Amino acid sequence: MPRALVTGITGQDGSYLVERLQALGWEVHALVRADDLSRPQSGLLSVCTHVGDLADLDFLDRLVIESEPDVIFNLGGISSVAYSWANPVATGQISGLAAVALLEAAWRFQESAGREVRFVQASSSEIFGDSQEVPQTERTPFSPISPYGLAKTYAHQAVAIFRARGMHASSGILYNHESPRRPPTFVTRKITMAAAALASGSSEKLLLGNLDLKRDWGWAPDYVDALLLMSNATVADDYVIATGQSHSIRDFVTAAFAAIDIEDWERFVGIDQRFVRPADPHEMRGDASKIRSALGWKPTVNFAELVSRMARHDLELLSG
Repeated sequence: MPRALVTGITGQDGSYLVERLQALGWEVHALVRADDLSRPQSGLLSVCTHVGDLADLDFLDRLVIESEPDVIFNLGGISSVAYSWANPVATGQISGLAAVALLEAAWRFQESAGREVRFVQASSSEIFGDSQEVPQTERTPFSPISPYGLAKTYAHQAVAIFRARGMHASSGILYNHESPRRPPTFVTRKITMAAAALASGSSEKLLLGNLDLKRDWGWAPDYVDALLLMSNATVADDYVIATGQSHSIRDFVTAAFAAIDIEDWERFVGIDQRFVRPADPHEMRGDASKIRSALGWKPTVNFAELVSRMARHDLELLSG
C-alpha cells in the first residue's frame, strides 16, 4: 500500500486529493493544525493525522521521518493573495520556507532509507505576475507582483533545484480552480453565495473590486487529478495546469446569476475599493499543452458548468 503525506488536507484541494488517494487504496498521513481537529466534518477521521504547523521547520523534519512517505503532496500554505499583502512575512515562511524544509527532509529521508521519495508541489500561476505573455507556459519568465507570488516562486524554484539534485520533485503550476468547497473568503464563492442569497430573498448588495480582471478558471477535482498524474510520472517535471481559456470576474458574476435565473445582476452588484489589491495581474491564462501531451491530462468541466455547479450548490444550502 503506497503511503502519502499531504499538507493542506483541510483545504479545497487537499480534501479532494485525500478522497482520490483513499479510493486508490493509499494510506494517507496528514499535517493538521490543532484547531483543525475541532472542526466538524473536517474529513480527518479516516487519515493518520500529525498535529503541527508549517511554520515549525524542525517539526517538518520529524514529520517526514515519522510518516515515512512514498510521496509528499505539499498543498498547504497561505491560500489568499489578499492575505499575503497584510502578512508578507508569514506568507514567506509558510508558503516558501516550509516547502524547502519539506524538500530537504524528504531528501535526507530518501538517502537514509535507500528508497525514492517523490515530491509534488502545488505551485501557482501567480509566479508569472502580470505577464505580458498570454497564454503563459512553463517557459514564461517568473515575475511575481505579490508576497504570495514571491513565496510560491521561491518554493517552485526550490523544487527544480532538488530535482536537479536527483529527486523526483515536480511542480504543478495551478491556475485558478474552483468548486463548492472553495472557502467563502474567495471572490468566486463570495459571488455564488451572494447570488444564491439574492435568489432566496436577500436584499444585501454584493460588493466587489475590479470586474475586468481575467482569470483561467478550472474545476478543482480536475487539477487534483493532474497532481496525481505527476506523482506517478516516470520523469519528474513542472507542468502548467489550466484550461487555456480566460474569463473576467464580470463573466463569473453573469454566469453565477444566470445559473439561478437572475439576468439583471447589475442592480445587485456594487464596486468597493477595499477589494482592489495593490497589484493584480490583468489576465492570467495558461497553456497546458505540455501536461496534455506528456501525461494525457485534460479538463473535464467548462467554465459555465463550473460556475453553475457552485451557484446551484449554494442555493441548495440555503433552501436546505
